[in-house]
Parts: sequence; C-alpha cells; structure tokens
Amino acid sequence: MERHVSYTDLKPTDQGAAVAMGNFDGVHLGHQSVLALARVAAADLSAPLGVVTFEPHPRALFQPDAPAFRLMSSDARATRFEKLGVDQLYELPFDKDLAAKTAENFVRNVLRDGLGIRHLVVGADFRFGKGRTGDVELLRKMGQTHGFGVTIAPLVTDTQGDYSSTAIRTALREGRPENAARILGHWHRIEAIVEKGDQRGRDLGFPTANLPMTGLHLPKFGVYAVFFDVLTGPHKGVHLGAASLGERPTFGINVPNLEVHVLDFEGNLYGEHVSVALVEYLRPEIKFNDIDALIVQMKDDCKKCRVILEATG
Repeated sequence: MERHVSYTDLKPTDQGAAVAMGNFDGVHLGHQSVLALARVAAADLSAPLGVVTFEPHPRALFQPDAPAFRLMSSDARATRFEKLGVDQLYELPFDKDLAAKTAENFVRNVLRDGLGIRHLVVGADFRFGKGRTGDVELLRKMGQTHGFGVTIAPLVTDTQGDYSSTAIRTALREGRPENAARILGHWHRIEAIVEKGDQRGRDLGFPTANLPMTGLHLPKFGVYAVFFDVLTGPHKGVHLGAASLGERPTFGINVPNLEVHVLDFEGNLYGEHVSVALVEYLRPEIKFNDIDALIVQMKDDCKKCRVILEATG
C-alpha cells in the first residue's frame, strides 16, 4: 500500500483511484461498507482502490482542548486499511489552509487536480468544506462536472443502533469491548511502540510491555484479557495476555498507560511495534494496601485471562 501525506505533486501512477473518503476513526463496519462500494467501483474501472482521509482528525484543529477521543492512531488506521486491501492511502494534512477551502475548491483543487480521482464513495451524512457547507448532493453535481462518479453509501445499522465511532467510544468507556467489537467487526486494538516503564512488574514476577495511550480515547480503567500481536522483531506473532489499563493507583497517580503481561513469554520487546486487542473486561483498577495482595490478584487475573482467551481462540 502506498501512503501519501500530500495531495500535490503526486506521480501519475499514484492518481486515478476509486476512493472512499471520510475520517474512518476505528474503521468500523459502517466504514467498511463505504470501502466495499469503492472496491466495486475500482474493479469496474480497473483502477486502484484508494482511501482519502485527514490527519490529524479535524476535531483536533477545531477543538484542541477537548479530551482525547481517537479510537486509533494514524499508523493503526493505515495497518487496518492495508489489511483491507487498499492500494493508495491519502492522508490529507488537515490544517487551517485545508479547513478554509470552500466545498467547491476542495473538489476542484484536491479531488480533481491533486488526486485525479475516477470515482468517489462517501457516507450519506458526509459533510465537507469551509463551515461544512458541502454535502452529498453537491458532490454528485460536481462529480458530473469534473468527470468522476459518485456513490452515496447508506448508513449501516443493526437492531442495537447505528454503527458509529461514538457508539464504540461509549462501549469502551463502559467496559464493554465485546459491544465495540460488534460495531467494529474486529476487536478494538491499541497499536503502539513498546516503551520502557518503571519495571515494577518485572520486580513482582510479572514483566509487562508498556504502551502509551497519548491522544487516544481511554477505555474503562481496569484489567482486560487481550490478544497481544507483535508486529516487528524476532518475537512476531500472536500471544495471550493480561493487560492493566489505567493510572496504577497502588503506586500513586500516574499518567494512564496500558501494561500487558504476555503469558508464557520470555524476551525483550522494547521498541517493537505491537497491537493489543481488548477481548474482555475483568475488573476495575484496585488500590492495594500491600504488594502481596497485589501479586495474589495478578495471579488470579492471569488464570482468568488464559481461560477466556483459550475459549475465544
């Protein structure tokens, strides 16, 4: 997959795709339905399959002081798109200049002149351009004018409600990763580079891989059964894990992070790219009065995680 961070000066071979466009935070089943329609258009046109998205998320520009809300980093999103067979990923730099473009100028300057798209697919509620004045009907009209097709994807829902990033955030905030997975079509994953922590886990007999949560929506604090995918290095593969997400109150109040004890594992993971799938929420964070009680609880957590993950497969 080719990954582009600009819409200007592209090679001709990087233009001419049939694209799905949106923020795609989470790449949930609703997003995947938009991508599926773009895949059909790409096949019909013998064109590359592309995705047009924005980095950072527009909300970061318009609400810089809002709490972290993203479900996935740009790298995690790119990983997901690659798995879904995307050929060209256009991560448009969402800055004041792009935000100031009128809807008409966005279509002309970015979609037509910059990307040279041949077909565009967006969700029915997609809005764009300065002041969000552009809608799907404007896209239809301008597509006809500028020589590319436009498909409007209907919103996807089930008996429990719409498939949306907001619904996923709510499920995670309430400690219901299985509900988030229903909307995502896959386990919610936290993807990052393993950092060196304070090594308390190692001292307790439970070494952990420490992952930062900077800029990401925080699921409910507590202990989770997780699948731990090592994406780089000599330990590549899928492992079982017990993860603690939160502030580690037994040792004071700390910056929230994710600590994963990988079951039946020995080796160095510092600096490796990993992906952690939240499978089941076990319990909330607890402040222990002594280390012995903490160790007893950690042993019990690991046993429960093993049972859950082996049953999940």
